[in-house]
Amino acid sequence: MSNRDAPARDAFAVFRPVPARWRDNDIYGHVNNVVFYEYFDTAVNAHLIENGMLDHTGGDVIGLVVESGCSYYRPTTFPTPLEAGIAVARLGRSSVVYRVGIFDAQEDAKETALAAGTFVHVYVNRESRKPVELPAALRAGLEPLVRD
Repeated sequence: MSNRDAPARDAFAVFRPVPARWRDNDIYGHVNNVVFYEYFDTAVNAHLIENGMLDHTGGDVIGLVVESGCSYYRPTTFPTPLEAGIAVARLGRSSVVYRVGIFDAQEDAKETALAAGTFVHVYVNRESRKPVELPAALRAGLEPLVRD
């Protein structure tokens, strides 16, 4: 793991806590690589729900994950407080490419990500599972998160 290519905090638009759990540590004594995908999923969806951009229980439109990826730069362990930085890399007609960085919440604001990756949602009709155009409220809520 090298942090030479790790994104800094200023690459992300919003931040939210993602608490590490005891069970996140693996036999090697650090947060297991697959857990970072859970952090990505939790951070993005919680941001959408809390900001009225997604009704995950009754809305007509839902986001399905169609692709994800992660680069790991530095290990971390429970009970380190973590936070996720979220940005939008691409806002398409029916899809959104999110960038998510996981940071140690105790470190300096200029510190780089422990891990960072992409998380792609295609928005579909809940019943038909066919892609739909991004709802206006979702698009409007995501536009401020767009980062090059």
